[in-house]
Amino acid sequence: MAYWLVKSEPSVYSWDKLQADKQTVWDGVRNYAARNNLKAMKKGDKMFFYHSNEGVQIVGIATVAKEFYQDPSTTDEAWVVVEIKPFKKLKKPVALDQIKKDPRLANMDLVRLGRLSVQTVKEEEWKIVMEMAGEK
Repeated sequence: MAYWLVKSEPSVYSWDKLQADKQTVWDGVRNYAARNNLKAMKKGDKMFFYHSNEGVQIVGIATVAKEFYQDPSTTDEAWVVVEIKPFKKLKKPVALDQIKKDPRLANMDLVRLGRLSVQTVKEEEWKIVMEMAGEK
């Protein structure tokens, strides 16, 4: 299993909205690196759900419900979507400031590639963030 992080502004699409919807199409990605990450996702992979711009924190865990397919919002074949569903809300959200202060996470994509909307998360990084969130 691989681990990921997806970003959304809560005013655009929040964790609470994902929980209410129970599943959603993760669309609108128009960055090649983020697109390649979508293409690499496999059904069942877990991802952190990160609130960007407002809150600036990891708030939940989602899973890949459906692997990539052509983005229905465009005819350009370069762009794809995946479908995600909520797995669980974190006991304690993990703020970007906390992540940046932890030297073990200095190479995390969230720190190094701050603007990338779909990112990889290494297994060790996943474990550290889960520990910070009070999860086992």
